[in-house]
Amino acid sequence: MSNDAHLDPARKHDFVFLIEAVDSNPNGDPDNGGIPRTDPITGQGLITDVAIKRKIRNTVAMINEHENVPGNHIYVEAGVALNAQHERAFTEGKATDKKSAQEWMCRNFFDVRMFGAVMTTGKKDRWAGRVQGPVQIGFARSVDPVTPFDIGITRVTPTREEDVEAWNNPSPDGKTKGKETEMGSKHIVPYGLYKGTGHFSAPLAGRTGVTKDDLALFWRAFILMFEHDRAAARAGLALRGLHVFTHADPFGRAPAHELADLITVTRRGDVTARSLDDYELGTEPAKLPDGVELTTLLPQVR
Repeated sequence: MSNDAHLDPARKHDFVFLIEAVDSNPNGDPDNGGIPRTDPITGQGLITDVAIKRKIRNTVAMINEHENVPGNHIYVEAGVALNAQHERAFTEGKATDKKSAQEWMCRNFFDVRMFGAVMTTGKKDRWAGRVQGPVQIGFARSVDPVTPFDIGITRVTPTREEDVEAWNNPSPDGKTKGKETEMGSKHIVPYGLYKGTGHFSAPLAGRTGVTKDDLALFWRAFILMFEHDRAAARAGLALRGLHVFTHADPFGRAPAHELADLITVTRRGDVTARSLDDYELGTEPAKLPDGVELTTLLPQVR
C-alpha cells in the first residue's frame, strides 16, 4: 500500500471523521436561539456541512497568512463581498469572459477548487459561472442522543452606563434602582460523539485543477480545524478520528456508505456516555473491498 495514496487527486476518496463535544456547543442553530442542533425525532445532535467547511476555510486562511502560497486564497471570506471577488478575475486576472474568469477563480481560490462555488451574482458581465467542487461533506450526527441545555451566567457589570449610575445613586422613591450585574446563558451539550462522512471526486478535481498539495493542505486543515477555533462555548471540541478510503481508480470500487460502515463506534454497555472511554472505536480493514485501501490520519498510528 502507498503511504500517500490519500494525496492522489486522480483517485476517488471517501472519508469518515469523528468529532467529540465536551461541555460545548458544536453547532448552534441561529433560528432557535443558538441552541445545539438536534434531530427532533431521535434527539441525536447534528453538525452541518457548512459549519465544518467554515472551519476548514478559516484554518487554510490562517495557514496561508504564514506560508503565503499562491492560489490558496479563500473565496468565501468574512468581511469580503462575493461580487468583489468575481471582479478581481476581470481586473487582476484580466479575464475576458465567464470561462476565463472561472479558470482564474479556480487557480487562485482554494475553496473554489475544492468545494466549488456559485459565482453568478453582481453584474452579469462579471459572472464567473458555477463550479461543482470535488469535495462534499455531509452532516455529522451524534452516535447517541444528546441533551442540550442552558447554563445561566452572571456578568459583574451591566452594559449601559446609566444602569451603573442608577445602581450607585438610586432615586429616593426607589423607582430607579439600576442594576449591578447582568444575566446571560450558554448553550451546551454535556457530551456527544459525532460521526460524519465526506467524499472526493477525482473527475471533478480534474476540472478544477486540484493538486497533490491541495489534498495535503485539506487533510492538514481538517486535522487542525478545532485547534484555532476555540471559544468559551467551543472549548471542548476535538477531532477524534479521520479515516480515508482511497479507491484504485477515479470512479470508485465500492459504495461510500459500505466503507463508512467499516468505521465502528460501539457504546460500552448500558451507560450514558460522558467520555470517549465510554465507546469502543474500531476499523475493519479485513473487510476492505478489492481496490480500496484505508489510511488512518487520526488517531495517528505509531
